[in-house]
Parts: sequence; C-alpha cells; structure tokens
Amino acid sequence: MSGTAKQMERISTLLRQETTLALATVDEQGTPSIAPLFYLADEDLALYWLSSPSSLHSRNLERAPQASATVYRHAETWKEIRGVQMRGSVAVVADSACRNALIKLYCEKFLLGSFFRLAIARSRLYEFRPTFFRYLDNSKRFGYTFEVTIEKHNLEPSGLPLP
Repeated sequence: MSGTAKQMERISTLLRQETTLALATVDEQGTPSIAPLFYLADEDLALYWLSSPSSLHSRNLERAPQASATVYRHAETWKEIRGVQMRGSVAVVADSACRNALIKLYCEKFLLGSFFRLAIARSRLYEFRPTFFRYLDNSKRFGYTFEVTIEKHNLEPSGLPLP
C-alpha cells in the first residue's frame, strides 16, 4: 500500500468512526459560521447530512457552495487530539432514489424514528466532496500532520455510505 493510500485509509477510518462534523461556511459579508451536524461518509469520502433549507449554513451554501469541515475525536488531553480538516464543494442530492437510500441509512444510524419524519421531509440532503484533507494525530507526536489533495470530485452522488 502506498503512502498516500495509507494516509487516505487513516482519514477514512476516522470518518467512519465518528458521527459529527463541524461545517464552516461564510455569509455574503464574508463572516464565518460553524454548524455541528450528524453525517454519513461513503467509500469515496463524500459526506452527507440533512439540514433545513432555511438554516444559516444552508443559505450560505446556496449562495457559495464551498465549505470547510472538521471531524475530530473527543479528547481529554493534548495527546488524544486526532482529527481531519477538509475543504471542498457542496451540492444538494436531487436524485430521489439516491436521496431515499441515503436518508434511510441516516435515520438508521442516528436512530431517528417517526418523530423526525416531517423535519426530514422538509430538509435537504447535502453532499460534501472534499478535495483537501489535513489529518492531525497528537498520539504520534505533538503537531503530527499530513495533507492530501485529490482531484476535484464531480458532484454526481457517489456510492452509498459505508455502514
């Protein structure tokens, strides 16, 4: 396995193990905003989440479909800090079959029963396609990082998320 393949496997493992991302967007004045969101990750490291179209981050993405995100593990000490920072493009998943399959997986993963049915029906399903990753792992040494840049993803929905 090549060095980059090993690095991508580390990123993939972290994204599959965690559940919440912090999504950063900017408004029309350039003011940054961050929102915590549950997400699913697929085999190509695209991330999916549900949000109301009226939320600030959704409105920001409608205007400028670029975002940054981070996923990290809970840490009590500096040696436990591990996470990944990402930049990329965001699109709404419009294909109804893909949307339905992803929402089914999302609801199963996050135990969203019928209580959330109306909210889900009113939500958009977003897909984040990272093109840049910065991985940090202080368990290796303070400030240990590596970066991976990948060619731009097309914004056609990819395969279904990993269970």
